Amino acid sequence: MNKQSNTYTIIYIIVLVVIVGTALAFTSLSLHNRQQENADIDKMRQILASANITPAEGEVIDDFNKYIVAQEVVNENGEVTGSDAFDINVAAESKVTGTERKLPVFVCRTADRQTRYILPVYGAGLWGPIWGYVAFDADGSTIVGAYFAHQGETPGLGAEIEKPAFRDQFQGKQVFKNGTFHPVAVVKAGQHPNGDEDFVDGVSGGTITSKGVGAMLDNCLTPYKKYLESINNNQ
Repeated sequence: MNKQSNTYTIIYIIVLVVIVGTALAFTSLSLHNRQQENADIDKMRQILASANITPAEGEVIDDFNKYIVAQEVVNENGEVTGSDAFDINVAAESKVTGTERKLPVFVCRTADRQTRYILPVYGAGLWGPIWGYVAFDADGSTIVGAYFAHQGETPGLGAEIEKPAFRDQFQGKQVFKNGTFHPVAVVKAGQHPNGDEDFVDGVSGGTITSKGVGAMLDNCLTPYKKYLESINNNQ
């Protein structure tokens, strides 16, 4: 075949694309399990971080299995409907309303034998999704820790939600005040919410991201009201 012809060029390109495409597909499939494992490990690390537990390098899985003593899936009525909390797609469930919504709960037992209830949250920031985990004390009301992450918020502004300066504000805040449930509000620094709910200062210069965190907490924690209330009443 004439290597200078158009036909040869087209055939060469097609063969090259097929070979490269096959190689890429094979590589992707062969790495899928490892990629999923890394994603699961990072998720475990984030869950533990919300309860102020920092695993040593290479010990995330062991520490997760050590400290997370139970997993539950509950509904809006506070009823336990399953135990596969880790497999629940929180992003998808955040758009579901009513009792059909699946609400994951991770029950943690710390090194000093304190019980924590860790709840996942998911929402939207300025440039993309934001998510995190909020850990409650055994009273079902007091927040003992929180972890937040984002996909593409602006460094130095909205991205500050993942820094200790922001998330540490949640420690000690309560969602039940005078018998009424209120997710923690996120407000502009120096301002206060209209009600008596607990609040934290939003990120300076990250107004939209801060509002996104507030909306995320409202949307994702409110469905747990009856579940947390049952824990609170048992105390």
